[in-house]
Amino acid sequence: MTQLGRLEDLPQDYRDALSARNLLPLWPMLRGFLPHGRPERRSSPVLWRYADIRPLLLEAGRLTPIEKAERRVLVLSNPGLVPDAARATSTIYVGMQLILPGETAPNHRHTPSAVRFVVEGEGGFTIVHGEKCPMERGDLILTPALLWHEHGHVGSGPVIWLDALDLPIVYGAEASYALEGPSQAEGNAADASQTRYRRAGLVPYGSLGRRKADYPLLRFPWREVRESLIAHADGSGERDVVQLAYVNPETGQECLPTLGFSAIMLRPGETARPPRRSASAVVHVIEGEGEAEVDGTALSWSESDTFAVPTHASLQLANRSTRKPAFLFVIDDAPMQRRLGFYEEFDA
Repeated sequence: MTQLGRLEDLPQDYRDALSARNLLPLWPMLRGFLPHGRPERRSSPVLWRYADIRPLLLEAGRLTPIEKAERRVLVLSNPGLVPDAARATSTIYVGMQLILPGETAPNHRHTPSAVRFVVEGEGGFTIVHGEKCPMERGDLILTPALLWHEHGHVGSGPVIWLDALDLPIVYGAEASYALEGPSQAEGNAADASQTRYRRAGLVPYGSLGRRKADYPLLRFPWREVRESLIAHADGSGERDVVQLAYVNPETGQECLPTLGFSAIMLRPGETARPPRRSASAVVHVIEGEGEAEVDGTALSWSESDTFAVPTHASLQLANRSTRKPAFLFVIDDAPMQRRLGFYEEFDA
C-alpha cells in the first residue's frame, strides 16, 4: 500500500496559504475517504429492547401532550455515531412513536421518505394523500417523500409504531424540510391493500399500458405477509433464507427509492446466514425469540426488539424456539446503494 504524505510534512506557510483560500490537500486525508479493502465504520451492532423503550415512551405520553410534540417519538440512537445522533445506522433513522386515544398527529409532508411499522395497539390509522390506512399490528404503511400524511387514534389504549426514514440522507444533503397543512379529506374507498391489490400477479386492468404509479400500494397488511412467508417456506430448500421483499405491485421494484423492506421467517430451531452485504440494515422482531451475531457481537432478541446491522457486517440469525417460527422485519438502504451503483453481496 502506498505510504501517503502527512499534513505535518507540509510547510506551515503552505498550509496557512491553503487555509486562507478555503483549500485542503487531499492526500493526507485520502485513506480516511477511501480506506483499502473495507469501509471504516462508526455504526455499532446494537440492540434496543422494547421492554426498555415502552415504559419510557408511555411516560413521554404523560409528560408531553401531542400538541407540544407534533410527533411523540423516541429515537433509536446508535452509540457508535456522534453523541446524540438521531440515527440507527449512518443512513437509517428509526424511532418509536406513540399516539394515545383521541389524539391526532397533525397533517404534514416532508422531503424525507418514511414508513410506519405497527408494533402495538388497535384503533390507529394513517391518512396518506387522502387514503385512510388502518394500522394493525405488523402492518407496513408508506408515507413517501412530499405526500401529505397524518395519524389518528379512535380505539382504546396506546398505539405504538416504528418509524423508519431516510432522514440522515436527506438531512446530509441539506434538503430536509416539512410543511404543515389542514387535515385531509378522506377518500370513500377502503385502502388499496383491501381493494385493488389483494393478490400478487393481479393488478387493476386499467393500470396496463399507462405510466406506472410511484406508490400504488401504501399499506401491506401483516396477516397477508405472514401467510405468504409460511407458504414460501414450504416451497424453499432447507438452506434457503425464507425472505420476502415488499415491492411496488405494478413495477416489482422496491417501495421507496432509498430504503428497502423485507420480512424473514426463521423456521423452528433454524439458524440462517444471509449473505454479507454492503447495505446497512435495521431488524425489528415481529414474533419470536432468538439470537443474532453481527460481526461477532452476540445480540439476544425477543418480540418487538430492534437491532442494527452496520454496512458490510456478517450476520447470523437463530430461532431459539424448536416449536414455533420467528418473524423479522428488515429495513435496509440497499435501494439507495443500487441506484448509486455500489451495492454488493459477498460470500463471507
